[in-house]
Amino acid sequence: MPILWRDLQNGSDIRGVALPGITGEPVNLTRDVSCRLGKSLVVWYIRHFTRRPERPLIAVGSDSRLSGPALKSSFCQGLVESGANVLDFGLATTPSMFMSIVDESTRCDAAVMITASHLPFNRNGFKFFSSLGGFEEKDITELLSIAETGDFSERHTRGTLQTVNYLNRYAESIVTMIRKRANHPDRFNTPLKGHRIIVDAGNGAGGFFATQVLQVLGADITGSQFLEPDGSFPNHVPNPEDEKAMQSIQLAVLKAGADLGIIFDTDVDRAAIVIKDGSGINRNRLIALLSAIVLEEHPGSTVVTDSVTSEGLSRFIEEHNGIHLRFKRGYKNVINEAVRLNKTGKPCWLAIETSGHAAMKENYFLDDGAYVIAKILIKVSQFHRQGKALDELIKTLAEPVESREFRIKISDDDFSSYGTSVIAGLESFIEHTPGWKKAADNYEGIRVVCSPSAGNGWFLLRLSLHDPVLPLNVESDDPAGVPLIVNKLVQYLTPFDKLDVSSIHQYILTL
Repeated sequence: MPILWRDLQNGSDIRGVALPGITGEPVNLTRDVSCRLGKSLVVWYIRHFTRRPERPLIAVGSDSRLSGPALKSSFCQGLVESGANVLDFGLATTPSMFMSIVDESTRCDAAVMITASHLPFNRNGFKFFSSLGGFEEKDITELLSIAETGDFSERHTRGTLQTVNYLNRYAESIVTMIRKRANHPDRFNTPLKGHRIIVDAGNGAGGFFATQVLQVLGADITGSQFLEPDGSFPNHVPNPEDEKAMQSIQLAVLKAGADLGIIFDTDVDRAAIVIKDGSGINRNRLIALLSAIVLEEHPGSTVVTDSVTSEGLSRFIEEHNGIHLRFKRGYKNVINEAVRLNKTGKPCWLAIETSGHAAMKENYFLDDGAYVIAKILIKVSQFHRQGKALDELIKTLAEPVESREFRIKISDDDFSSYGTSVIAGLESFIEHTPGWKKAADNYEGIRVVCSPSAGNGWFLLRLSLHDPVLPLNVESDDPAGVPLIVNKLVQYLTPFDKLDVSSIHQYILTL
């Protein structure tokens, strides 16, 4: 079966099926494909960097996925055959791969992480970095075009392959950062002594954080779980957004009597935390927490978030002397907007999506779960000396009474055009609905503010970035608000015969 190279593109990443075992999902990310992608990267690099070393130095790492070692081996083979010198980092995290480019000890010309984040065990993919940052969508399109044509640069001599345990170096850099910024007057080297802090790595690549960061800093990590890499993910999906995963770390915190729980996704570019009473801090709460920390350091900064954040979060950021820009879904969209703002002279120190992708100006706008947790741990140490609890930072955050997301499937072959027409028609419906008003900040879809008599909240209907789906997010400060909003909205959506609104009807039936 021929490979459809364009099907491997997932925005600014490559994703595919790497292992058999799931009906209807044929393997399209093979060793041969991986080797060709390695060769293609060298061609891409030569095209884009006119001032380059004779042989580019390229780092390659992978998370704990079962298909990782085979794909990494074949990818490295392609690089070496094309004349690149390669550093095989073995088990790695996505953020650490980028850091190998700016790290003085390595100074790689490019870096590649083999991961599919939180997707099922049979999937895998590639994330690419150069000195310009993470690849954009156009770069992936070009890379796949090179792979499809097979127009690879030929070298007379092969490159070299060297194995490096870079994750150790990366962990040491996090430890050094926490020590310096926590600056404990009595225990400089162990500022977390006296704290029980546990990690749930979900059998991904984040287990190192417990033993190589927390324990080194003096924390008691008793109660940590699923630290061993296992690409079958036998315990739960490594995803801070997943309900089962969050319940797992919440129960672990309560069982261990821990002061703090940390959960990472598979490749550690996202994280969330759980405080002592078992409450989860993710999504809007995590954004508020990081905003409070950043705005204390950089008053007046803009905080860029994705489009589904709450009205209460906007008020919280404004109360903390910040500016909230609610932008588009997609972590690259959020990060790129933050970078753009800084270039125009508008200070922006934090870009964060509700999924947990958080990037800071001080850290190259790299979405790095370990760095985010390090920032939080510094505050934990400082607050402990002041007799304060971490959640005091977000005590003024107003949270909605109810928040719901419905995923409305589109059955039309041209789902993008169909979905766009549904959203466009909604404008007229809004105009004739008392108490509903289109929000000023609409960067994707339509966000509608509902008055107290018409739902006392808001909703956002938008087109999914990649799937034939219209996600509908609804939030209200009134117990009867979400039902009131969706009952009215479903009157508009039901006549569209290519929309599956059964999830909304099911919700209404349960009321």
